[in-house]
Amino acid sequence: MAAQGHRRGLDAQGYIEREGSLARVPYAFRTVVAAARDRVQDMFGARLDSAYLYGSIPRGTARVGRSDLDLLLSLREEPTDTDRADARVLEAALDKEFAEIDGVGTLLFSRTRLLSDLETHDLGWFVACLCTPLLGEDLAGHLPRYRPDTLLARETNGDLALLLPRWRERIATAADTDDARRPLVRSMSRHLVRTGFTLVMPRWNGWTSDLGEMTEAFGAYYPERAADLRGAAVRGYEPTGDSAVLRSYADDLGPWLAGEYARVHGVKAPRP
Repeated sequence: MAAQGHRRGLDAQGYIEREGSLARVPYAFRTVVAAARDRVQDMFGARLDSAYLYGSIPRGTARVGRSDLDLLLSLREEPTDTDRADARVLEAALDKEFAEIDGVGTLLFSRTRLLSDLETHDLGWFVACLCTPLLGEDLAGHLPRYRPDTLLARETNGDLALLLPRWRERIATAADTDDARRPLVRSMSRHLVRTGFTLVMPRWNGWTSDLGEMTEAFGAYYPERAADLRGAAVRGYEPTGDSAVLRSYADDLGPWLAGEYARVHGVKAPRP
């Protein structure tokens, strides 16, 4: 959702508003959302605490045949290998049956982790502000309200330096084809744009999930890197399979952004 005029995704008190809702789901995606809701309930049953949609579908900006379906499941216990396998089965079945979507992604976490102190300004914020309730209790009722401050910036994206070695490994081991590289370009492009945005989020004083608006906010503070982030935003929507792009992310834009992030906001609290 683009920022709402001068409010920039904030309510009258300056807190980040929840960005999606079931009412915003485009008509073309309502059948697949209903199917996902029913099948999540059937597959996970008593293991399920609650389920959410996130991404472009509940924001109302999804494109038929181009957008994926994103789900987050809160489980009563820590996810097991069986839970993950069931999620993959669910994803494959929905993706095969519904041409309206281009893939399904499912995040699995325990209720305890989502509501933990360590995750309050990362996964907790994600649930409270970026996820739309689909099934079960809405955990947002147990979480605080959030402002676009440096604490939120640090805890959401202050770990890019830790991700870069994994990115390089994924790039090195990917098949030498455009089809193999394209998903990497898409995911890394989006991650870099969002990290660039949250770098400037406290100064911009707002929230948006629109990649274009994120790059404009970033460019106002880092004009020397604006073109790099604009290119990443384009590839976040229309990814190429260019290996040179991936190398530039891992060896140039990524390291620069990680260093600047640590200088401005510090480093994300370590996870076990």
